[in-house]
Amino acid sequence: MKIVLAEKVSPATLAVFQPESSWRIVTHDRIAGGLAAELADADALVVRSAVQVDDALLESAPKLRVIGRAGVGVDNIDADAATRRGIVVMNTPGANAVAVAELTLGLMVALARQIPKANAATHSGKWEKKSLQGTELRGKTLGILGLGRVGLEVARRAAGFGMELVGHDPFVSPAVARENGVRLCSLDGLFAESDYLTLHVGLTSQTQGIVNAKTLAGMRKTVRIVNCARGELIVDEALAAALRSGQIAGAALDVFSQEPLRDSPYFGLENVILSPHIAGSTAEAQEAVGVQIANQVKDYLKFGVAQNAVNLPSLTYEEYRELFPYILMAERLGSFLAPIADGNLESIHLSYSGRLGQAKTDLVRNSAVQGVLGHSEHVNRINAAAVAEERGIRVHEKRSEAVSGGAGSVLKLTLHTAGGEHSASATVLHGSSPRLLSCDSIDIEAPLNGNLLFIRNRDVPGVIGRIGTILGEHRLNIANFALGRGLKAATPDALAVVQIDGRIPQPALDALRATEAITEVRVIELTDRASPDASLE
Repeated sequence: MKIVLAEKVSPATLAVFQPESSWRIVTHDRIAGGLAAELADADALVVRSAVQVDDALLESAPKLRVIGRAGVGVDNIDADAATRRGIVVMNTPGANAVAVAELTLGLMVALARQIPKANAATHSGKWEKKSLQGTELRGKTLGILGLGRVGLEVARRAAGFGMELVGHDPFVSPAVARENGVRLCSLDGLFAESDYLTLHVGLTSQTQGIVNAKTLAGMRKTVRIVNCARGELIVDEALAAALRSGQIAGAALDVFSQEPLRDSPYFGLENVILSPHIAGSTAEAQEAVGVQIANQVKDYLKFGVAQNAVNLPSLTYEEYRELFPYILMAERLGSFLAPIADGNLESIHLSYSGRLGQAKTDLVRNSAVQGVLGHSEHVNRINAAAVAEERGIRVHEKRSEAVSGGAGSVLKLTLHTAGGEHSASATVLHGSSPRLLSCDSIDIEAPLNGNLLFIRNRDVPGVIGRIGTILGEHRLNIANFALGRGLKAATPDALAVVQIDGRIPQPALDALRATEAITEVRVIELTDRASPDASLE
């Protein structure tokens, strides 16, 4: 295993990888031939904010499986390109939450007490005590836009100043807000009530430019705005105009749409404090994000556990272990059904029932799609959905808490092709054994592992004996023989799924296909993965 640490990290970060004696760790100061050359055989890449991980760089990293960003923002990483290549992209939200929250409160105090102006005047030999009268935070209303990790850390600290807390976040429960002393309100209400407004949301199409001329007009003239989240949340020209006209009282900005800040409408305005994106830049926070991303990368490479993935749903190690048998079962069910379906694939339908219907099934879905498409191109659990979309294959999911038959959780997979529809269902027995339950509406229970013969035949006497004879003549040992029959036609079809020890030679297949009553013979090889601690490839 090779991990490239493309930017400077702390000794504590390096220490995370030290127990892995067989792993090769390349630090930023040992990259001699350029990063692209170093990534040619790398399994993992760890960056901060300086290295640009674009499509061209990823082109030179054919073995790369995970990119770790020591920090929150992933603007420097082409996540779409990584997804197409089956590479997980992780970040470390929350590791620097305290640092960001502390700077937010510090900027609020600096605005309230005019600390930058007082410092500059005193350094220049002036004693401007009368003109520097400030205001207190106590009793003021703090509006918090975004109640994630940072927003809640701000709330807890602001409560200590005796501030009234209001917040807006459609993705936080009222119980969590209430526990932290925050009164939830509408977005317009937040803007209208705040004496101080602090932004702690990510950048989306809904949040970009959320502070603009229209929303600023609905704020109090005494409001002071603090932004330690993303520069793009604010329309700079509108905020600068409001600061110049006195429409709002002040602002403190640590982030900007274009960084570094070279030319800005804020330059020269006395009622705005500017800092160079330092909210997370404390010694403690930088070490914390480094150690956290190192642990996440290690856990992914060793156990397949994707924590804080930005292009893949995250699972805890415990959730992953519980779900792993179904992830494996889904991949095998897809690999089993794909060779049976004739014609160009148009859509994939997945139906979850029982406990599986209530679980986080994104990895189960991706694994099923991986199994279906794995015969045609490189596809894994990260890029499976993206590959299907690129190929115009629609993926549909349906959930039900009802239990099917005697199984606690069942996945039914249906493939729609130009030639028709084929479906199969499966479950997991004894906690670890993937088991086929049905195929094309015929009940048939068979193991989903090893070398399988899928045989479709007319339900007439002598077929089972003939199959056994042919396999015996070619010295093939039968590990399991499962049978199922349809009951709809006068001479119904029957299915056999035969598990064979060893590979099946072509002469044996030719003899089976030459049998009059046998209408279809397929060889299906299902790879065995022993445990959830096997790395994802």
